[in-house]
Amino acid sequence: MAGKPTVAKSPPALIRPAGPTPGGTLPLSCIDKTIAGLVNIIQVFPPSSLSAAHDDQDAAVAAMRRGFARALVPYYPVAGRVTPSGLAVDCTGEGVWFVEAAASCALADVDGLESFPLLIPGELLLPRPPPGEKIDGLILMAQATRFTCGGFTVGITFSHTVFDGYGAARFLTAVGELARGLPTPSVAPVWDRHLIPDPPSPPPPFFAVVTEFRLVTQVADISAESIQRVKDEFKQAAGEGCSTFDAVTAVVFKCRALALAGALPDGADLRVSFPAGTRHLLRDVLPAVDGYYGNCVYLGCVARTSRAARESALAELVGAVREAKEAVAAGFADWRRGVYRSDVPLDYSTAILSDASRLGFDEVDYGFGMPGFYTYPHDDRANFAATLLVIRPPAPRRGGVRVLIRCVEEPHAAIFAAELAKFA
Repeated sequence: MAGKPTVAKSPPALIRPAGPTPGGTLPLSCIDKTIAGLVNIIQVFPPSSLSAAHDDQDAAVAAMRRGFARALVPYYPVAGRVTPSGLAVDCTGEGVWFVEAAASCALADVDGLESFPLLIPGELLLPRPPPGEKIDGLILMAQATRFTCGGFTVGITFSHTVFDGYGAARFLTAVGELARGLPTPSVAPVWDRHLIPDPPSPPPPFFAVVTEFRLVTQVADISAESIQRVKDEFKQAAGEGCSTFDAVTAVVFKCRALALAGALPDGADLRVSFPAGTRHLLRDVLPAVDGYYGNCVYLGCVARTSRAARESALAELVGAVREAKEAVAAGFADWRRGVYRSDVPLDYSTAILSDASRLGFDEVDYGFGMPGFYTYPHDDRANFAATLLVIRPPAPRRGGVRVLIRCVEEPHAAIFAAELAKFA
């Protein structure tokens, strides 16, 4: 490939619901109101992952567009706009913006989009509305980009105020099902935000204090063999099993503690905070939690002193992660009653780990096969939190996980990478 890759985009076009939809205004939940911002994800469909239906690329994209239009009928709030107050959705039925695009390169020319950061600017693969559209009110946009090799990417931008990751994946799953001709989504969507009662006093945002860092972008794979080894160590020590999340979180916690050894006193607290799903804790108020696509998360947190995190065996740290997970139910119940526990400080001692590996973004089939891979483009401006994002790696490394990393500054990046490499 000669020169930098380019992407030619068509003007954004609105996909409106395929049928009549209700109007009116729907309130957001008390959990939705604590979360803001847009989330970007890129689904990658290399030629090897595509079914025979991809032979006609125009027909494949047309089917995807029909899937969006049909999905916007049962998911009619998604065709609306978040109100300027940020407290509700106005069901206008306007639709979602959709962009068709063509890249000047093959996916192989940009490492299959496996590098982090991407070898092609993420904004080229993500949708943007036309000038004059207020982006803060948009709920979802999509862009289908064709590559010269015959592969595709589907870039999705969604409002975190309206969806959590699970909810966004359920919507895209419905788009794929309806694009493939199913009469209805396999899981009926549920709005019902009003059924989640507001706490007696307004809940605070999950994080109150913001500091800016100079975070380094890294990527690391943790192999299935390493994960199993940690699981075996924990089972031998505790007599019971643990999850992949438990093992991966313990590994990351220890590796980061070793990397930050010279930056924090031995007695300083070191933390890994994680958004934990709480749908199962809302069965008392929601009629169908599987179809609920609003935010259902509560922040868990595992904490140890810097020295303890460095010196503890991985099995001990797995136990600490499990204790933090078990505390989520009580913390969430308190939060719903308006009893707020102390905020997790958003400083360099805290890393936020989000597990997106099981949300289902790599299981969406718009009619031309499932993605071979999916990724999140990094944002150089997002330096207010040390973050780690766990996703599923491409097929040859399935069973393990891939971690997209922005959680250490330059003085600690090499040590952190070297420690994580021991688990590759």
